[in-house]
Amino acid sequence: MSKKNNLLVVASGTGGHIFPALAVSKEVENEWNIHWLGVNKRLDADFIPQKYNLTTLNIKTPRKNIFLVFQYIEILMSTFQIIRILREKKINLVFTTGGYISAPTIVASKILRIPVIIHESNLIPGMVTKYFGFLCNYVLLGFKKTNSYLKNCKTIFTGTPLREQFYKSNLLPEWAPQGKGPLLIFMGGSQGAKAINQILYESLEFLIKKKFRIVHIIGEYDQKSFQLRNSKYYVKKRFTNEIAALIQNCDLVISRSGSGTINELIEAEKPSILIPYPYSKNNHQEKNAMILAENGGSLLMNQNKISKEVFQETLERIFTIKLKNGQKRYEILDLMKKNMGKNNKIKSKIEIKKLINYFLKEF
Repeated sequence: MSKKNNLLVVASGTGGHIFPALAVSKEVENEWNIHWLGVNKRLDADFIPQKYNLTTLNIKTPRKNIFLVFQYIEILMSTFQIIRILREKKINLVFTTGGYISAPTIVASKILRIPVIIHESNLIPGMVTKYFGFLCNYVLLGFKKTNSYLKNCKTIFTGTPLREQFYKSNLLPEWAPQGKGPLLIFMGGSQGAKAINQILYESLEFLIKKKFRIVHIIGEYDQKSFQLRNSKYYVKKRFTNEIAALIQNCDLVISRSGSGTINELIEAEKPSILIPYPYSKNNHQEKNAMILAENGGSLLMNQNKISKEVFQETLERIFTIKLKNGQKRYEILDLMKKNMGKNNKIKSKIEIKKLINYFLKEF
């Protein structure tokens, strides 16, 4: 079959939107010419390969103020720009992972009668999926329970696709702290998390004294951490492409609870302390975190109630050594690992590829 089918991938802003879309794009690039639609001055240009023909629109992120309604109207007005893009690139199918740029794209596609598939990775669906999902041919779900929020949509449970590195075994990067102490990964997603960084700053002396090894992914926007120097036990990075290797080889992850992180932890069967972003829309990060907390694979902490004393006591409890069959074991950590192994895994990329290729046309 000649590769004349054109797929527009619409994903922008955060790793939670971009990484699943990248995973799907790589899976179907042999059958489709891929074009990518993003937003100016976001992370898009840093992550999208040149071969995916990135086009960006100058759309501002909606901010909660008295002009919010007008901001949404402005976003929807970009529908006309997107109609032109869809026509110029002769798009046959749109695949999107949500975010505010998805709304005008779905509307434009509907006007031109171009099929649309949207993937919703959060347990509580985002605004675009909630209000525009019924216009899509399919709404793909990262979690089965999301179906109960989308009664008027054609939903299919596919799970959330991850980067290829999570589906193979990786060695711990050479730059990570070496030694016998437990390895902790602190991370807050592609943009970082000030609250997680802060609890680490306050606890760093305690952690090093206890000989924990620490990898700290600080994110894009935190300058304070540059006051901290790398040491034998502590290494910081703004961002790393070796996140799968870190998660697979660490003992515990301390993180936000975006849908991407939840699925990465499930795939790696890795215990965690999750500190949801309290101002996420519909409190979806807390709902995501509850998926792992309810089965005992994760501990959930409230950002507004956490203190260094509580955090340190929690770590000491998780890493309390007990004798079992004559061997020293971290009993609570071992139980958390066992519980993480009970989560169901699904071959998301294969399922999504089948659905996308259903729309291939013979020329």
